[in-house]
Amino acid sequence: MSTAFASLPQVLHPKEEDIQMMLSAGVHTGTRNSDHGMEEYIWRRRKDGLHILNIGKTWEKIMLAARVIVAIENPEDVVAISARPWGMRAVLKFAHYTGAQSIAGRFTPGTFTNQITKQFREPRLLIVTDPRTDAQAVRESSYVNIPVIAFCDSDSPLQFVDIAIPANNKGKHSIGLIYWLLAREVLRLRGTVSRTSDWDVPVDLFFHRDIEELKKSEDEQAAKIDEPAAVAPVYDDVVPDVGDAGMDYGAPMDAAGGAEWDAAADAGGVEQW
Repeated sequence: MSTAFASLPQVLHPKEEDIQMMLSAGVHTGTRNSDHGMEEYIWRRRKDGLHILNIGKTWEKIMLAARVIVAIENPEDVVAISARPWGMRAVLKFAHYTGAQSIAGRFTPGTFTNQITKQFREPRLLIVTDPRTDAQAVRESSYVNIPVIAFCDSDSPLQFVDIAIPANNKGKHSIGLIYWLLAREVLRLRGTVSRTSDWDVPVDLFFHRDIEELKKSEDEQAAKIDEPAAVAPVYDDVVPDVGDAGMDYGAPMDAAGGAEWDAAADAGGVEQW
């Protein structure tokens, strides 16, 4: 691993857990098409036609993007955008933990160029989830000289993109993990999170969650709460002691029964003690 990340300092090298998380989230999985600008980030092509991205270059670009973000003095001058539904939750969480601004959902044309609009902003750095779906924001950033950091798949256009992070930008787990890694590295460079310990924020918070899945989980929890718990039986009444009722221990033994035992004993059926 040291030879694969020779361009990075030793402190910025990834751990084995980081690489495993990226592989399990499908960060390296591209599409069947490829853009000529992304050829240097593509490792090979599988038999089914999917392109495999170089995960080592993905990590190097994440480290570079984090250093650029930290260089911005005011964190609010950084804007993270995602028009894709899979990245809306990740953008909001990234902005929450790093202090940046976020635009989740449709990007209003003129946000960076039209000063009359109420949502007019003048950021110093732009982070987009997909340069194709966020094309309007990327185009406007070129008009006002705003540098752009973009998550680029194998078929993503690189026009007006300054730092391309090669990653799968069509999967909810991949998008959430990349934003989580980027936010963690930003906080580490700022000194708020130690490199010797794990970040206490789970990566699951950055993953997109469907409304239907949330409703199902809420219904299941409500059903569990509504189920009546098994009530243990309570015996309040005193049970009368009827074990000795009706028994007369002073009555003499039945004569017929005694005679039968005596006869059996005389015949040798019962051993004499």
